[in-house]
Amino acid sequence: MDTVEPLLKDGCAALPGRCPAEPALRVDTLPDRKKDMNVKQQAMEVANHFRLAAFPMAYGLSGVLVGSTLNRVMVAELSLPATLVAFFFAIPLWLSPLRLWFGHRSDGHPILGRRREPYLLAGTLVIGCGVYSIAWVTVHTAARLPGLLAGGVAAFLLYGLGRNLAHNSYHALVAEKFSGSQRGRAMTLYEVATLIGAVAGAGFLGRAMEHYEPGRLLQAASGVAVVVFLLTLVAVPGQEAKAPACQRAGRAREKAFAQVFRELVLADPQVRRLFVVVVCTFTGTLAQDVLLEPYGALVLGLSVGQTTRLTMFWGLGVLGAMLLCGLLLLRWLGALRLMRLGLVLSILVFSGVGTVGFMGAPLAFRWMVLALGFCAGLTGAGMLSSAVEFTTPERAGLLMGVWGMANMLGHATGSLLGGAIVDGMRLATGSALAAYTSLFAFEVALLMLALFLSRSLSPARTSVHQEFGGLTPE
Repeated sequence: MDTVEPLLKDGCAALPGRCPAEPALRVDTLPDRKKDMNVKQQAMEVANHFRLAAFPMAYGLSGVLVGSTLNRVMVAELSLPATLVAFFFAIPLWLSPLRLWFGHRSDGHPILGRRREPYLLAGTLVIGCGVYSIAWVTVHTAARLPGLLAGGVAAFLLYGLGRNLAHNSYHALVAEKFSGSQRGRAMTLYEVATLIGAVAGAGFLGRAMEHYEPGRLLQAASGVAVVVFLLTLVAVPGQEAKAPACQRAGRAREKAFAQVFRELVLADPQVRRLFVVVVCTFTGTLAQDVLLEPYGALVLGLSVGQTTRLTMFWGLGVLGAMLLCGLLLLRWLGALRLMRLGLVLSILVFSGVGTVGFMGAPLAFRWMVLALGFCAGLTGAGMLSSAVEFTTPERAGLLMGVWGMANMLGHATGSLLGGAIVDGMRLATGSALAAYTSLFAFEVALLMLALFLSRSLSPARTSVHQEFGGLTPE
C-alpha cells in the first residue's frame, strides 16, 4: 500500500492526481488577516473622528444665524430696542445651569444602549425648531410688542434648551471617546471645526441675506435647521460602544443628581476653583468683545470698514492658536501649563492695547487685536483641555456641564460688565480713552486672579477621580 502523505495546511491530501506534485508552501495567513483587520479598524476610527467634526460645524452654523444674522435684522432692519434684543440673547446663557442636569441624565440613563448619541440628536432637533421659531417670531410679531415679547421668550427658550443639551452631550461624547492626552487635543481640534462652520455659515448667510426680506429670512432659517440636523445625522450614529456605555451608566446612576451635585461639585474645592478660573478667564477675555470696534472708532479714529475687519483679525488669531495647540502645544506643554501661558500673554497684550490708545497708533491696534485672538485661543484650548482632565468616563456629562455653565456665565458676565464699566466711566470722566482703559485694566485684574488660582489646580485631587475606588475605565 502506498504511503499517504500527511495532510498539508490547506487540508488537501497529497495523493496522486489530487494535489500538485510540488510541495505546498507553508503559509500562515492568520497574522496577515489580523493585520488587515487592524488596518481596517484604524481606518474606520479615523473616518469616525472626521465624521464627528460635522456636529461642531453644524453648531457653529446655527450660532452664526442666531447670533449674527438675526441679531442684525432685529436691531438694524426692524429697529427693535437693543435692550430687548440683548435680553432675548441672554436667555440661552441663563439656561446653562441645566447642563449639569442634562449631563447627569445622559451619564446614568442611556437610550437604546447609548448615553450621548440620542441626547445629542434630540438637542439638535430642538435647536432647529428654535432657530426657525426665532425667525418666525421676528418676521410676524415685530410690530406687536406683547406678541414679540412672549413669542421671543418662548423661541429663545426652545433654542437655548436645544443648544445646551446638544453641546453638553457632544462634549461628554468627546471626553469619553478619547483617552489620555488625546482628549484635550481632540476637543481643541473640534473647536477649529466649530470656527470653520461659523465662517462657512457667515459666507453662505451673507449671500442669502444680502438684502433683508421676510421670506428670505424664513427660508434661510429653515435651510439652516435642516442642514444642522443632517450634519448631526452624519456625525453622531455609531460613535459610542453599547456595552461600555451601559456599564458606566449603571455606576453613574447609583446616586441621585442632588447627591452627586453636592458631593462631586459643591463639596469639591478643585471643581469650585476650576469654575471660578473659567468664569474669571472668560469674563476677563471677552468683556471687550463687543466693544473693540467702538474703541477703534472713538479712540483711534478708524472707519467702519476698518473696525469691521477687526473681527477677521480676531478670528484669524483664535483659529491659528487652536490649530497650533491641537497639533503641537498641548502635546509639548500639557493643558494647565498652556492655559497659564495663555493667561500671561493675554495680560501683556491687554496692557499693550491700552498703551496703543494713549499713543494713537491705529496700525499697531490691528496687530494687537490679532494677538488678542491668538492669546484667547491659547487660553481657551488650555482651559477646555484642563476641564476634560477633570472628568471620568462615568461623570463626563456632569463635569463637562460645569465647564459649559462657567463658560456661558463668563460670556454673559463679560458682556454686561464691559458695557457697564465703559458707560459708567464715560459718564464720570467724559473721556472714551479713560473709559476703555479702565475696562482693559479690569480685564487684566481678572486674568491675574485666574492665573493665581490656576496654580493650585490638580485634576487628580478631585473627588470624582476617587469615586468607584479610583477606577476610571476607558
